[in-house]
Amino acid sequence: MEYISTRGKVGSIGFVDAFMMGLANDGGLLIPKEIPTFSEGTLQAWSKLSYTELVLEIFSYFTNDEIPADELKELVTASYSTFRHPEVTPVKKLSDELYLLELFHGPTFAFKDIALQFMGQFYSYVAKKKGAKIHILGATSGDTGASAIEGVRGKEGIKICILHPHGKVSKVQELQMTTVQEDNVLNLSVDGNFDDCQRIIKELFADLDFKAENQLAAINSINFVRILAQTVYYFYAYFQVAKETGSVKVNFSVPTGNFGDIFAGYLAKRMGLPINKLILATNENNILERFINEGVYMPGDFRMTHSPSMDIQVASNFERYLYYVLGEDAELITSIMEQFKVEGEISISAEALAKVQAEFAAHGVLGAECLATISNYKEETNYLLDPHSACGVAAAKQCAGEGEITISLATAHPGKFNEAIELCGIEQQYPEQIQALFNQSQRQTRIAGDKAAIAATIEQFYRS
Repeated sequence: MEYISTRGKVGSIGFVDAFMMGLANDGGLLIPKEIPTFSEGTLQAWSKLSYTELVLEIFSYFTNDEIPADELKELVTASYSTFRHPEVTPVKKLSDELYLLELFHGPTFAFKDIALQFMGQFYSYVAKKKGAKIHILGATSGDTGASAIEGVRGKEGIKICILHPHGKVSKVQELQMTTVQEDNVLNLSVDGNFDDCQRIIKELFADLDFKAENQLAAINSINFVRILAQTVYYFYAYFQVAKETGSVKVNFSVPTGNFGDIFAGYLAKRMGLPINKLILATNENNILERFINEGVYMPGDFRMTHSPSMDIQVASNFERYLYYVLGEDAELITSIMEQFKVEGEISISAEALAKVQAEFAAHGVLGAECLATISNYKEETNYLLDPHSACGVAAAKQCAGEGEITISLATAHPGKFNEAIELCGIEQQYPEQIQALFNQSQRQTRIAGDKAAIAATIEQFYRS
């Protein structure tokens, strides 16, 4: 397996180099040169595997044996040993047509743990193998930061700096990041929104001199390994539901703001998983919904919502999907992304839009619908959804056809977003690990949303 850039100016590189490069050096995103496809017989054999066994099988097609099999097994085993459920990502039945894929059983109670616990182990492995210092830089709308920090806190040879938008994450998300006291962790609370944080991160990675001098490594979903790790639970969930229902195809409903989680589902479909429809759930920040429905990608006004992890207007993974839907034309993608940088809008042809709509549906879940979904499912099934998972369930209800089976992704534990739960008049009991956060002191640095100021702070931290 070789990896190339969506913009065509990064030659074929291997798995470890792709992992370490993060954002492609030409400003694009790294993707596999060819997507492997798996037969029905292979899928049938995989359906009998445990979660960690399935990770190893799927990864084996992408790693080029650059990591010896026994060492990769150790990394994967260590990554998921911290999860609170033996299945890692269990599936729960809510009705005959709706299943919930619980992705919140990791150490920070969010789906990001599934990829980032592995990436933390992998960065530590590379640091030891190469005797290198690794400086991780990332932006978060809430969940990525906590999970990334948890994955590398205290690890030798690694420092991590996370930018989060000041006052625009939930209190628990903030505490999970800022109560970590290890000296290899820096939290920057940035005046602005997530898109501002993400833009600054991408600009710093695109500055190749700055990237090299500071030995930057990416933890955001611009790193393809994040996407690859997330494809696994699509396969695992399908196998569990198919065993029960005998379904040939299922839908997946995915709450997403950065297009990373649903792109993992698209990749799984390209790899041969029998997915009928990918349902994209957004909130009031509905740039992706408009693209699916109209073929226009244009950021609007940023809005704070009950589902803050999806409060994103510019989706960093969108370029990967655009590359595939527009015929894998790197020159065209380069031109379009440069145009977007200047004009702030991308429009695709009717023919391309027809391809999009053959695979995707979308629904923007507004605040009242989100809260009503939480309340209704709590009353009817006694299941408490977090506001992001509620968006996924609401979108499934709107977009799935009659008689179709849908697996909706439960991306976080409701304890992380009590602000929304309280608005529903529901009193929840926090898990012990979350409750303990409220008694711990915080450590963070508030900073202006200014690239130069952030760059100077980052340099000082990495060189200290």
